[in-house]
Amino acid sequence: MIDSLLDLITIIAWSLLGLYTLLFFVRTTQRHGVTTGLRRLLSFRLLLPLALVIGLNMLGMSLVYITPPQVGVVLSVTAPKGVRPQPIQSGLHWIIPFVERVTHYPIAWQTYTMSSNPLEGQEIGDDSITARTNDGQEVILDCSILFRLRGEQAVRIYIDWQERYITDFVRPVTRGIVRTRVSQFTVDEVNSSRRADLEAELNLLLEEEFRDKGLELDQFVLRNIAFSPEYASAIEHKQVAEQQILQKQHEAEQIRTLAEGEAAAVRIKAQAEADGLKFIADALAKDEKLLTHEYISKLSPGIRVILVPSDNPFLLPLPNMEPDEQPFPIGSPEGSSLGKTESPPSIDLQNQPVEKASIP
Repeated sequence: MIDSLLDLITIIAWSLLGLYTLLFFVRTTQRHGVTTGLRRLLSFRLLLPLALVIGLNMLGMSLVYITPPQVGVVLSVTAPKGVRPQPIQSGLHWIIPFVERVTHYPIAWQTYTMSSNPLEGQEIGDDSITARTNDGQEVILDCSILFRLRGEQAVRIYIDWQERYITDFVRPVTRGIVRTRVSQFTVDEVNSSRRADLEAELNLLLEEEFRDKGLELDQFVLRNIAFSPEYASAIEHKQVAEQQILQKQHEAEQIRTLAEGEAAAVRIKAQAEADGLKFIADALAKDEKLLTHEYISKLSPGIRVILVPSDNPFLLPLPNMEPDEQPFPIGSPEGSSLGKTESPPSIDLQNQPVEKASIP
Protein backbone atom coordinates (compact mmCIF):
# COMPACT_ATOMS: atom_id res chain seq x y z
CA MET A 1 0.00 0.00 0.00
CA ILE A 2 2.10 2.90 -1.33
CA ASP A 3 -0.22 5.66 -0.15
CA SER A 4 -0.38 4.21 3.37
CA LEU A 5 3.38 3.87 3.45
CA LEU A 6 3.81 7.46 2.31
CA ASP A 7 1.39 8.63 5.00
CA LEU A 8 3.39 6.79 7.64
CA ILE A 9 6.69 8.20 6.37
CA THR A 10 5.19 11.69 6.33
CA ILE A 11 4.07 11.40 9.95
CA ILE A 12 7.51 10.19 11.01
CA ALA A 13 9.17 12.97 9.01
CA TRP A 14 7.05 15.67 10.61
CA SER A 15 7.78 14.25 14.04
CA LEU A 16 11.52 14.22 13.43
CA LEU A 17 11.42 17.71 11.96
CA GLY A 18 9.62 19.03 15.03
CA LEU A 19 12.13 17.38 17.37
CA TYR A 20 15.08 18.72 15.35
CA THR A 21 13.65 22.25 15.30
CA LEU A 22 13.08 22.20 19.07
CA LEU A 23 16.62 21.04 19.82
CA PHE A 24 18.06 23.61 17.39
CA PHE A 25 16.10 26.44 19.00
CA VAL A 26 17.09 25.41 22.54
CA ARG A 27 20.79 25.26 21.73
CA THR A 28 20.75 28.54 19.83
CA THR A 29 18.92 30.28 22.67
CA GLN A 30 21.38 29.01 25.29
CA ARG A 31 24.37 30.33 23.28
CA HIS A 32 23.08 33.54 21.67
CA GLY A 33 19.79 34.42 23.32
CA VAL A 34 16.14 34.17 22.45
CA THR A 35 16.21 36.83 19.73
CA THR A 36 18.94 35.09 17.84
CA GLY A 37 17.25 31.74 18.32
CA LEU A 38 14.01 33.00 16.77
CA ARG A 39 15.85 34.59 13.87
CA ARG A 40 17.76 31.43 13.09
CA LEU A 41 14.52 29.43 12.78
CA LEU A 42 14.36 30.85 9.26
CA SER A 43 17.85 29.69 8.43
CA PHE A 44 18.75 27.26 5.66
CA ARG A 45 19.43 24.50 8.21
CA LEU A 46 15.70 24.41 9.05
CA LEU A 47 14.09 25.49 5.78
CA LEU A 48 15.65 22.67 3.76
CA PRO A 49 14.32 19.85 6.00
CA LEU A 50 10.96 21.62 6.13
CA ALA A 51 10.78 21.74 2.34
CA LEU A 52 11.64 18.04 2.09
CA VAL A 53 8.94 17.07 4.58
CA ILE A 54 6.34 19.26 2.85
CA GLY A 55 7.26 17.70 -0.49
CA LEU A 56 6.92 14.24 0.97
CA ASN A 57 3.56 15.20 2.43
CA MET A 58 2.36 16.57 -0.91
CA LEU A 59 3.44 13.35 -2.61
CA GLY A 60 1.44 11.30 -0.13
CA MET A 61 -1.63 13.47 -0.62
CA SER A 62 -1.44 13.27 -4.41
CA LEU A 63 -1.41 9.46 -4.53
CA VAL A 64 -4.68 7.61 -3.91
CA TYR A 65 -5.09 3.87 -3.97
CA ILE A 66 -8.54 2.37 -4.68
CA THR A 67 -9.01 -1.24 -3.53
CA PRO A 68 -10.67 -3.73 -5.95
CA PRO A 69 -14.09 -3.83 -4.20
CA GLN A 70 -14.31 -0.01 -4.37
CA VAL A 71 -14.58 2.94 -6.74
CA GLY A 72 -13.66 6.54 -6.02
CA VAL A 73 -15.56 9.76 -6.64
CA VAL A 74 -13.14 12.68 -7.08
CA LEU A 75 -14.32 16.01 -5.68
CA SER A 76 -12.46 18.71 -7.56
CA VAL A 77 -12.43 22.48 -7.27
CA THR A 78 -11.44 22.72 -10.91
CA ALA A 79 -14.26 20.47 -12.23
CA PRO A 80 -17.31 22.25 -13.73
CA LYS A 81 -19.78 20.70 -11.25
CA GLY A 82 -17.35 20.24 -8.41
CA VAL A 83 -16.87 16.53 -9.15
CA ARG A 84 -15.19 14.56 -11.91
CA PRO A 85 -17.82 13.13 -14.28
CA GLN A 86 -16.40 9.59 -14.09
CA PRO A 87 -15.43 7.63 -10.99
CA ILE A 88 -11.93 6.21 -10.71
CA GLN A 89 -11.58 2.44 -10.63
CA SER A 90 -9.36 0.27 -8.46
CA GLY A 91 -5.65 0.96 -8.56
CA LEU A 92 -3.22 3.84 -7.88
CA HIS A 93 -4.27 7.31 -9.06
CA TRP A 94 -2.94 10.89 -8.98
CA ILE A 95 -4.95 13.79 -7.66
CA ILE A 96 -4.13 17.44 -7.03
CA PRO A 97 -3.43 17.98 -3.33
CA PHE A 98 -5.63 20.53 -1.54
CA VAL A 99 -7.68 20.87 -4.74
CA GLU A 100 -9.14 17.38 -5.09
CA ARG A 101 -10.42 14.83 -2.62
CA VAL A 102 -11.60 11.23 -3.11
CA THR A 103 -14.69 9.62 -1.58
CA HIS A 104 -14.65 5.82 -1.58
CA TYR A 105 -17.77 3.77 -2.40
CA PRO A 106 -18.01 -0.04 -2.04
CA ILE A 107 -19.18 -1.97 -5.09
CA ALA A 108 -19.16 -5.40 -3.42
CA TRP A 109 -22.45 -7.09 -2.48
CA GLN A 110 -23.96 -5.80 0.73
CA THR A 111 -26.68 -7.24 2.95
CA TYR A 112 -29.10 -5.07 4.85
CA THR A 113 -31.26 -6.93 7.37
CA MET A 114 -34.39 -5.79 9.16
CA SER A 115 -35.29 -8.24 11.90
CA SER A 116 -37.19 -8.48 15.16
CA ASN A 117 -34.07 -10.03 16.70
CA PRO A 118 -32.03 -7.16 18.17
CA LEU A 119 -28.74 -8.88 17.28
CA GLU A 120 -29.41 -9.60 13.61
CA GLY A 121 -30.13 -6.30 11.90
CA GLN A 122 -28.07 -3.16 11.32
CA GLU A 123 -30.37 -1.19 13.61
CA ILE A 124 -30.31 -1.80 17.35
CA GLY A 125 -33.51 -3.33 18.71
CA ASP A 126 -36.60 -4.56 16.89
CA ASP A 127 -36.30 -3.44 13.27
CA SER A 128 -38.92 -5.73 11.69
CA ILE A 129 -41.59 -4.42 9.28
CA THR A 130 -45.14 -4.28 10.59
CA ALA A 131 -47.83 -4.33 7.88
CA ARG A 132 -51.58 -4.94 7.54
CA THR A 133 -53.11 -7.38 5.11
CA ASN A 134 -56.11 -6.84 2.87
CA ASP A 135 -58.45 -8.21 5.54
CA GLY A 136 -57.03 -6.04 8.33
CA GLN A 137 -54.75 -8.56 10.03
CA GLU A 138 -51.38 -7.41 11.34
CA VAL A 139 -48.28 -9.27 10.20
CA ILE A 140 -44.64 -8.80 11.20
CA LEU A 141 -41.98 -9.46 8.57
CA ASP A 142 -38.24 -10.08 8.88
CA CYS A 143 -36.35 -9.56 5.63
CA SER A 144 -32.91 -9.06 4.10
CA ILE A 145 -31.88 -7.16 0.97
CA LEU A 146 -28.82 -8.22 -1.03
CA PHE A 147 -27.64 -5.34 -3.22
CA ARG A 148 -24.62 -3.42 -4.43
CA LEU A 149 -23.72 -0.03 -5.83
CA ARG A 150 -23.22 0.07 -9.58
CA GLY A 151 -19.72 1.41 -10.12
CA GLU A 152 -20.54 3.58 -13.12
CA GLN A 153 -23.33 5.25 -11.10
CA ALA A 154 -21.13 6.22 -8.15
CA VAL A 155 -20.99 9.91 -9.13
CA ARG A 156 -24.77 10.06 -9.41
CA ILE A 157 -25.20 8.39 -6.01
CA TYR A 158 -22.79 10.87 -4.46
CA ILE A 159 -24.71 13.80 -5.89
CA ASP A 160 -28.10 12.36 -4.80
CA TRP A 161 -27.30 10.70 -1.48
CA GLN A 162 -23.60 11.17 -0.64
CA GLU A 163 -22.97 8.39 1.88
CA ARG A 164 -26.60 8.21 3.08
CA TYR A 165 -27.90 5.94 0.30
CA ILE A 166 -28.54 3.06 2.75
CA THR A 167 -30.24 4.98 5.55
CA ASP A 168 -32.10 7.43 3.31
CA PHE A 169 -32.98 5.19 0.36
CA VAL A 170 -32.53 1.43 0.81
CA ARG A 171 -34.18 1.19 4.21
CA PRO A 172 -37.24 3.48 3.81
CA VAL A 173 -38.04 2.46 0.24
CA THR A 174 -37.89 -1.24 1.10
CA ARG A 175 -40.15 -0.83 4.11
CA GLY A 176 -42.67 1.21 2.14
CA ILE A 177 -42.89 -1.22 -0.79
CA VAL A 178 -43.23 -4.21 1.54
CA ARG A 179 -46.13 -2.60 3.38
CA THR A 180 -47.83 -1.66 0.10
CA ARG A 181 -47.60 -5.14 -1.39
CA VAL A 182 -48.65 -6.96 1.78
CA SER A 183 -51.83 -4.88 1.83
CA GLN A 184 -52.83 -6.55 -1.47
CA PHE A 185 -52.89 -10.03 0.11
CA THR A 186 -55.14 -11.58 2.71
CA VAL A 187 -53.61 -13.06 5.84
CA ASP A 188 -54.43 -16.60 4.65
CA GLU A 189 -52.63 -15.95 1.37
CA VAL A 190 -49.57 -14.60 3.18
CA ASN A 191 -49.59 -17.73 5.35
CA SER A 192 -49.98 -20.11 2.38
CA SER A 193 -48.15 -20.99 -0.82
CA ARG A 194 -48.77 -17.45 -2.09
CA ARG A 195 -45.99 -16.30 0.20
CA ALA A 196 -43.61 -17.16 -2.65
CA ASP A 197 -45.70 -14.95 -4.98
CA LEU A 198 -45.42 -12.07 -2.51
CA GLU A 199 -41.66 -12.51 -2.33
CA ALA A 200 -41.35 -12.63 -6.13
CA GLU A 201 -43.42 -9.44 -6.56
CA LEU A 202 -41.31 -7.64 -3.97
CA ASN A 203 -38.18 -8.72 -5.82
CA LEU A 204 -39.44 -7.20 -9.08
CA LEU A 205 -40.60 -3.92 -7.52
CA LEU A 206 -37.43 -3.37 -5.50
CA GLU A 207 -35.21 -4.30 -8.43
CA GLU A 208 -36.82 -1.58 -10.54
CA GLU A 209 -36.58 1.03 -7.77
CA PHE A 210 -32.94 0.24 -7.06
CA ARG A 211 -31.98 0.33 -10.74
CA ASP A 212 -33.45 3.81 -11.13
CA LYS A 213 -31.23 5.07 -8.28
CA GLY A 214 -27.98 3.49 -9.43
CA LEU A 215 -28.14 0.35 -7.29
CA GLU A 216 -28.38 -3.31 -8.28
CA LEU A 217 -30.63 -5.69 -6.37
CA ASP A 218 -29.56 -9.30 -6.20
CA GLN A 219 -32.34 -10.73 -4.04
CA PHE A 220 -35.03 -9.79 -1.57
CA VAL A 221 -35.31 -12.49 1.10
CA LEU A 222 -38.48 -12.77 3.17
CA ARG A 223 -36.95 -14.46 6.18
CA ASN A 224 -39.92 -14.79 8.50
CA ILE A 225 -43.57 -13.80 8.89
CA ALA A 226 -45.14 -13.55 12.33
CA PHE A 227 -48.79 -12.97 13.11
CA SER A 228 -50.76 -11.43 15.94
CA PRO A 229 -51.25 -13.66 19.02
CA GLU A 230 -54.99 -14.01 18.31
CA TYR A 231 -54.48 -15.16 14.73
CA ALA A 232 -51.61 -17.48 15.70
CA SER A 233 -53.84 -19.10 18.36
CA ALA A 234 -56.67 -19.55 15.84
CA ILE A 235 -54.28 -21.15 13.36
CA GLU A 236 -52.99 -23.52 16.04
CA HIS A 237 -56.51 -24.64 16.97
CA LYS A 238 -57.35 -25.14 13.31
CA GLN A 239 -54.28 -27.28 12.74
CA VAL A 240 -55.04 -29.41 15.81
CA ALA A 241 -58.61 -29.98 14.55
CA GLU A 242 -57.31 -30.91 11.10
CA GLN A 243 -54.88 -33.38 12.61
CA GLN A 244 -57.67 -34.99 14.60
CA ILE A 245 -59.79 -35.30 11.46
CA LEU A 246 -56.88 -36.87 9.61
CA GLN A 247 -56.38 -39.32 12.48
CA LYS A 248 -60.05 -40.35 12.37
CA GLN A 249 -59.89 -40.75 8.62
CA HIS A 250 -56.79 -42.91 8.98
CA GLU A 251 -58.48 -45.12 11.53
CA ALA A 252 -61.58 -45.43 9.32
CA GLU A 253 -59.37 -46.34 6.38
CA GLN A 254 -57.66 -49.05 8.44
CA ILE A 255 -61.05 -50.51 9.44
CA ARG A 256 -62.27 -50.43 5.85
CA THR A 257 -59.08 -52.11 4.64
CA LEU A 258 -59.40 -54.83 7.28
CA ALA A 259 -63.05 -55.44 6.37
CA GLU A 260 -62.20 -55.64 2.70
CA GLY A 261 -59.45 -58.15 3.50
CA GLU A 262 -61.80 -60.34 5.51
CA ALA A 263 -64.46 -60.15 2.78
CA ALA A 264 -61.88 -61.11 0.18
CA ALA A 265 -60.82 -64.08 2.30
CA VAL A 266 -64.46 -65.23 2.63
CA ARG A 267 -64.95 -64.90 -1.13
CA ILE A 268 -61.81 -66.90 -1.82
CA LYS A 269 -62.87 -69.63 0.62
CA ALA A 270 -66.37 -69.78 -0.85
CA GLN A 271 -64.97 -69.94 -4.35
CA ALA A 272 -62.62 -72.75 -3.32
CA GLU A 273 -65.51 -74.72 -1.80
CA ALA A 274 -67.63 -74.12 -4.89
CA ASP A 275 -64.79 -75.31 -7.12
CA GLY A 276 -64.36 -78.40 -4.92
CA LEU A 277 -68.08 -79.23 -5.07
CA LYS A 278 -68.09 -78.75 -8.81
CA PHE A 279 -65.09 -81.07 -9.12
CA ILE A 280 -66.86 -83.74 -7.01
CA ALA A 281 -70.03 -83.39 -9.04
CA ASP A 282 -68.09 -83.82 -12.27
CA ALA A 283 -66.33 -86.88 -10.85
CA LEU A 284 -69.64 -88.51 -9.74
CA ALA A 285 -71.16 -87.81 -13.10
CA LYS A 286 -68.36 -89.79 -14.73
CA ASP A 287 -68.32 -92.74 -12.24
CA GLU A 288 -71.21 -93.43 -9.82
CA LYS A 289 -69.18 -96.09 -7.96
CA LEU A 290 -66.92 -93.34 -6.62
CA LEU A 291 -69.58 -92.45 -4.05
CA THR A 292 -69.59 -96.03 -2.70
CA HIS A 293 -65.81 -96.00 -2.51
CA GLU A 294 -65.81 -92.76 -0.57
CA TYR A 295 -68.54 -94.10 1.76
CA ILE A 296 -66.49 -97.19 2.58
CA SER A 297 -63.29 -95.13 3.01
CA LYS A 298 -64.97 -92.89 5.56
CA LEU A 299 -66.43 -95.83 7.54
CA SER A 300 -63.56 -98.32 7.49
CA PRO A 301 -60.91 -96.61 9.70
CA GLY A 302 -63.05 -96.40 12.86
CA ILE A 303 -65.83 -99.03 12.42
CA ARG A 304 -65.11 -102.79 12.44
CA VAL A 305 -68.70 -104.19 12.41
CA ILE A 306 -71.96 -102.82 10.96
CA LEU A 307 -75.32 -104.23 12.16
CA VAL A 308 -78.01 -103.86 9.53
CA PRO A 309 -81.67 -104.35 10.56
CA SER A 310 -83.38 -107.32 8.87
CA ASP A 311 -86.22 -105.25 7.50
CA ASN A 312 -83.91 -102.66 5.75
CA PRO A 313 -82.40 -103.05 2.29
CA PHE A 314 -78.63 -103.68 1.99
CA LEU A 315 -76.61 -100.78 0.75
CA LEU A 316 -73.60 -103.01 0.16
CA PRO A 317 -73.34 -106.72 -0.86
CA LEU A 318 -72.82 -109.20 1.96
CA PRO A 319 -69.18 -110.20 2.53
CA ASN A 320 -69.72 -113.93 1.80
CA MET A 321 -71.56 -113.38 -1.47
CA GLU A 322 -70.02 -114.43 -4.67
CA PRO A 323 -69.74 -111.95 -7.49
CA ASP A 324 -72.73 -113.48 -9.32
CA GLU A 325 -74.97 -113.45 -6.26
CA GLN A 326 -77.26 -110.50 -5.55
CA PRO A 327 -79.08 -109.59 -2.36
CA PHE A 328 -82.75 -110.30 -1.99
CA PRO A 329 -84.93 -107.66 -3.52
CA ILE A 330 -86.71 -105.37 -1.13
CA GLY A 331 -90.21 -106.69 -0.33
CA SER A 332 -89.59 -110.26 -1.66
CA PRO A 333 -90.77 -113.27 0.37
CA GLU A 334 -87.24 -114.38 0.93
CA GLY A 335 -86.31 -111.02 2.33
CA SER A 336 -89.34 -110.93 4.55
CA SER A 337 -88.80 -114.41 5.90
CA LEU A 338 -85.15 -113.64 6.53
CA GLY A 339 -86.08 -110.70 8.59
CA LYS A 340 -88.45 -112.85 10.68
CA THR A 341 -86.18 -115.81 11.45
CA GLU A 342 -82.63 -114.50 11.61
CA SER A 343 -80.73 -111.86 13.57
CA PRO A 344 -79.41 -108.77 11.80
CA PRO A 345 -76.37 -109.59 9.73
CA SER A 346 -73.00 -108.06 10.49
CA ILE A 347 -70.36 -106.90 8.03
CA ASP A 348 -66.71 -106.93 8.95
CA LEU A 349 -65.20 -104.00 7.00
CA GLN A 350 -61.67 -104.63 8.23
CA ASN A 351 -61.42 -108.12 6.67
CA GLN A 352 -63.28 -107.56 3.41
CA PRO A 353 -61.86 -105.96 0.29
CA VAL A 354 -63.45 -102.64 -0.72
CA GLU A 355 -63.67 -103.54 -4.37
CA LYS A 356 -66.51 -106.07 -3.70
CA ALA A 357 -68.83 -103.28 -2.47
CA SER A 358 -71.40 -102.23 -4.96
CA ILE A 359 -74.75 -100.49 -4.99
CA PRO A 360 -77.59 -102.90 -6.08
